[in-house]
Amino acid sequence: MAGRATTAAGIQEAPGLPEAVCLGESMAVLLPERPGPLETVDGFRLSVGGAESNVAGALAALGVRSGWISRVGDDGFGRRLTGELAARGVDVSAVTVDPTRPTGMYLKEVGGSTGAPHDLGGGRSRLHYYRSGSAASALSPALLDDPVAARLLAGARLLHLSGITAALSDDCLALLRLLLGAPRRGRLTSFDLNWRPALWHRRDPAVLPALMDAADLLLLGADEAEAVLGAGEPQALRERFRSPATVVVKDADRLVTAVGRDGVAVSEPALTVEVVEVTGAGDAFAAGYLAGTLRGLDQRRRLRLGHLSAACALTAHGDVGDLPPGPVVTALLEAPAGAWADTRVTADGIVSPVLPASPPRRAASPVLGAR
Repeated sequence: MAGRATTAAGIQEAPGLPEAVCLGESMAVLLPERPGPLETVDGFRLSVGGAESNVAGALAALGVRSGWISRVGDDGFGRRLTGELAARGVDVSAVTVDPTRPTGMYLKEVGGSTGAPHDLGGGRSRLHYYRSGSAASALSPALLDDPVAARLLAGARLLHLSGITAALSDDCLALLRLLLGAPRRGRLTSFDLNWRPALWHRRDPAVLPALMDAADLLLLGADEAEAVLGAGEPQALRERFRSPATVVVKDADRLVTAVGRDGVAVSEPALTVEVVEVTGAGDAFAAGYLAGTLRGLDQRRRLRLGHLSAACALTAHGDVGDLPPGPVVTALLEAPAGAWADTRVTADGIVSPVLPASPPRRAASPVLGAR
């Protein structure tokens, strides 16, 4: 693998190998201090973001030992990324620090009511990527020769990938093909489509269906499936992808349906949420669903844990939200359908017929016991 100089300096590996390993690019994020066209914004706040690292962080919050494999530049953005993920409890021992390529970055533009010519308008936003030639775009099949990464992959019960990585470079695509085609040896591989049109304008998205069909667990939104495949209905997608054990489809009405190989479908509606920030909710759902899978929950409880994790992300500033204490999670997973439908999640807590009248505070500790 080109350019391995060090692993993420100063980061200590959490006790025990990760149960779940997530692989893909994360970036520095510049968030505007106020709405309006970029040319009118005077300041930005630095954050970090990336689908696979978001999933890793949310898994750690759920009590699942998780690791993130990627490449970052030998720069402050890279150190910020690895430092924040390590602080969330994510194993970053297999993150390569590239001495020549930079950490990727994107800017978020937020529409408002400024009256400026290029204002996107209230409620609209746009992401501007600066990731061409980034350290993560140099991920390649040579990763499998790295002893640290190989150790994490060999010890994981779950490997999580996404379609974003396939768009970064030919080498990234080759790596995904190898990982998805490798013997499982008891390890589940999940794949989230994570359709990003801006990344595919110079690449052929026709490579995606084969990757999706090679996964054990396939997660995708009905809208993005319609855009990429021309079909978004759960049973139609189940027919299209016969290899995954489960196909999980999120639709525009906030209903998520999981369909097994036998065609049996289980659907569960999202919770009612007072949204603070939408960023990271999809990744939080994936983490909740995957955590439920690793813990052996039935299909309905997996979907509910995904919804609850997403709801907590929606009511938090940033990509990852704190979940309620374990007994609250258990009560919600076991709630009758009517009580689940009547549950409301806000930034102050959760109100539900199955919970005490006083909304419970969020928990900083894991809500699912680690194995």
